[in-house]
Amino acid sequence: MKNVNDIRSIFLDFFKHKGHEIRPSSSLVPQNDPTLMFANAGMNQFKNVFTGMEKLPYGRAATSQKVVRAGGKHNDLDNVGYTVRHHTFFEMLGNFSFGDYFKEGAISYAWELLTSKDYYGLDKDCLTFTVYHTDDEAFNLWKKITGCDDRRILRIPTKDNFWAMGDTGPCGPCSEIFYDHKTGNGEWALNPDGSDKFDERFVEIWNLVFMQYEQVTPEQRVDLPKPSIDTGMGLERIAAVMQGVHDNYDIDLFKSLITDIKSQAAQLGAKPAKESAPYKVLADHLRSSCFLIADGVLPSNEGRGYVLRRIMRRGMRYAHQLGCKDPLMYRLVPALVKEMGVQYPELARAEASITDNLRQEEERFKQTLERGLKLLEEESAPLSKGQKLSGDAAFKLYDTYGFPLDLTQDILRARGIEVDTDTFEKCMDGQRDMARAAHKGSGDVATSKVWFELKNTIKPTQFTGYDEDKSEGKVLAIVKNGEAVSSANEGDAVFIILDKTPFYGESGGQVGDTGTFTRNGMVTAEITDTLKPTESFHAHEAKLKFPLQVGDTVFAAINVGLRNQTRANHSATHLLHKALRDALGDHVTQKGSLVSPERLRFDISHPKAVSKEEIAAAERKVNEVVARDTAVDCKEMAPDDAIKAGAMALFGEKYGDKVRVLTMGVDNGKPYSVELCGGTHVRRTGDISLFKITSEGSVASGVRRLEAVTGEAVRDYMVENLSKQYEQLQKLKEDNARLLADLSGDRKATVTYTFSADIIKKAALKDLNALYDKESAAQQQATQTLLDENKKLGKELSEFKKQQAMGDSKVNKEMIGDITFMGKAFNGLDPKELRTIAEGYLKEAAHGIAAVATNVEGKASVVIAISKPLAEKISAVTLVQAAVAELGGKGGGGRPEMAQGGGPDGDKLDAALAKVKSLVA
Repeated sequence: MKNVNDIRSIFLDFFKHKGHEIRPSSSLVPQNDPTLMFANAGMNQFKNVFTGMEKLPYGRAATSQKVVRAGGKHNDLDNVGYTVRHHTFFEMLGNFSFGDYFKEGAISYAWELLTSKDYYGLDKDCLTFTVYHTDDEAFNLWKKITGCDDRRILRIPTKDNFWAMGDTGPCGPCSEIFYDHKTGNGEWALNPDGSDKFDERFVEIWNLVFMQYEQVTPEQRVDLPKPSIDTGMGLERIAAVMQGVHDNYDIDLFKSLITDIKSQAAQLGAKPAKESAPYKVLADHLRSSCFLIADGVLPSNEGRGYVLRRIMRRGMRYAHQLGCKDPLMYRLVPALVKEMGVQYPELARAEASITDNLRQEEERFKQTLERGLKLLEEESAPLSKGQKLSGDAAFKLYDTYGFPLDLTQDILRARGIEVDTDTFEKCMDGQRDMARAAHKGSGDVATSKVWFELKNTIKPTQFTGYDEDKSEGKVLAIVKNGEAVSSANEGDAVFIILDKTPFYGESGGQVGDTGTFTRNGMVTAEITDTLKPTESFHAHEAKLKFPLQVGDTVFAAINVGLRNQTRANHSATHLLHKALRDALGDHVTQKGSLVSPERLRFDISHPKAVSKEEIAAAERKVNEVVARDTAVDCKEMAPDDAIKAGAMALFGEKYGDKVRVLTMGVDNGKPYSVELCGGTHVRRTGDISLFKITSEGSVASGVRRLEAVTGEAVRDYMVENLSKQYEQLQKLKEDNARLLADLSGDRKATVTYTFSADIIKKAALKDLNALYDKESAAQQQATQTLLDENKKLGKELSEFKKQQAMGDSKVNKEMIGDITFMGKAFNGLDPKELRTIAEGYLKEAAHGIAAVATNVEGKASVVIAISKPLAEKISAVTLVQAAVAELGGKGGGGRPEMAQGGGPDGDKLDAALAKVKSLVA
């Protein structure tokens, strides 16, 4: 029996033998289509080729494409676990022709692959075909190539057999290939409305799209000059057919995953499930979650991250349902990597981050899951089959317990209960908008059409900036207001493309270069930024000082000072990445970066704040490597070769056929940092001079952000930071002086410290870290000494004021019936002392009431304490509220034995106490 990996390899090898370029799967996050949530078909990466916006050096290709269908138009999430063929993640095998072969070639290739014993070797009698009802050409080709009976070729009149990219654009008829299991419900026939009667007996395994028309308007359709082919075959479906099973979840890959799920779940206290649904959901959702994280998506409350969180939590809910006492899904990652890591190496590269994100998410979800399920049970208990859960309850589950609506619906489905979605959506308000936005695509700005048009008409830019800071270049194109123009005038804001340039185009987190273009010794253009709108060329954002036209030659010179600062910061980012992995663990991976001349910003995957000790360790290590001043080595290699050689690749990143491998620093005789990177870097680590982490914080769940500076910027940071510390120190000294004055004591502040910025400014960079640490530690020690003294003086002053305010702390006792009433007003006494005083008075009377109040800068506070037996008849809360009213305030509260409150009229303390006394009488 051929396993899934065999079946995938046979497909790709077959089409490679037929002259197809075998392309790797594109990322699940579409690179060239902001309208898509996720890659949902094999043709996504070739969309611009089919529309004519992009040209490739080959005319035919084949792929095994990662696909996620869990959001937007294509959403199979709700069906997973309840059917035998639905998945949120699957692999789409496809072959493509870009104006090369057409229907006959596609049908011939499909027939040969499926039936030849050298390949899939399926029984010819089990294969049946559909064509669009007007596509006589496809009908006749199937007959000619397969020799099958007419009855096995079914003409379908519905739009299911006619594909269109959109309301306008490429379109064409489809031809589907079905496998007849010969058992199960269904027949090879149509209903009167044109829909099929196939049911479970017939399974669609391959769809051939014949892209032969262009829909110009809703009414006009014309022939394409170069008809093309786009096909898609679900790997899981063809594997089920070849392995003789009806259920996709019975193929070898899923059986292996489900075996591991059962084993791991049992270790966590789960009992075997009677139904297969929990295992199917977990196996499917494990795949989609892991691959999405590997492609750079993280769980969040919006966009792609929101869909990922829905997938993860649905799987986690089933783990809980099985009875797992602890998080399960993260424990399943090694089994998935074992099954699919060879074909998709990004899965193995991101394993630590995937594991960490799954564990964190499940720990958080488990905290609220049980409470949410309890609420759902309470709200749905009175309901019977056919009734609806209130939208208010569904919203509370979403808003308070993190239950997406579809999770609530999924839980209730087994009981035949629906949800009042109309009310739910009204409750959502802003959150509803956010959820809807999550299905509108990435929100990224689409690459302008003009760049693709230019890509096909001008040669690529040669980047010379790795070796030189200035070079001569010819103007290949000028873009003004989104259109290519032949010339532009003084004062125009334009983009300029040269045949070669030393200007780095913004990418990989590194900002674009700035500088000038000169002609005849005159500055012709000020370059304010450089972009890479496509991989082919660099676009220089410019303000023209003189007219310029296509064909002119200019002398391009970057701002060398800014480039050198950027180089140092970019190289330091690589060293920081390695140092953080050493300090925190291999789960640490880059989640984003910004490299500018002024600073570097680096985001990492890490579940908690990076401690001061960990920051210090990473910073110390980077400076050690910098101080060794070793040469930075750069080589060009194929991505796979680079990774095999130990280079770290960033998951979710798109690499070309060749990559630059940066080897930087030496530690214990071995290369320290080895990464793939197309940015500009220092020639020696010593060029970084010095490195300092300036801040650390959170930017998202499981993502921490560090900022740092290098070289002279370190000195500036240190001066500024020590100056702030010194200002704090001086303020504390002033505060202590005031406290001492209030105490009228003869003591003086014991700490003296002098800070001079010149000490830092004049220090050599190599010794600066040690000097900074010494100065900072001294200031911190001085500050702590003053803080301790400040605290001590504060307590002394508080006690002094207390004694001063109380004077004679004895209180007159007055009998009101059998109740001992004790009331006293103070001036300037800290309100915090009232409770202690009232409790002290109350100790002098077994059956008494103590009412004490203070006036501090015109504001009144009052506390009333009552003996416990007496509090059963008279409540301190009632008395204090009456006193507060006399003081011009409202409210007041506490317990029957003790209550407190306050008001703005501090001069009415006597009236307030008199009011309390009157109520007792």
